[in-house]
Amino acid sequence: MSRHFPVCTAETVIRVLRRNGFALVGQSGSHQKWRHTSGRQVIVAMHGRKPIPIGTLKSIIEGSGLDVEEFR
Repeated sequence: MSRHFPVCTAETVIRVLRRNGFALVGQSGSHQKWRHTSGRQVIVAMHGRKPIPIGTLKSIIEGSGLDVEEFR
């Protein structure tokens, strides 16, 4: 298992979140709020096809409680 974070777009992140039980609960501008039934919540910034910065992706992964391998 590689410790490097993958390069993901917002579309990829949303696909993984949906597959793992997250639902869109709100949006303010380009920022979408996704929540899991367990109460975990993450914010995903929708900026076209630009890759999400590594620090932001790390925060999304940690907040979601998912493994980094889910995003590869």
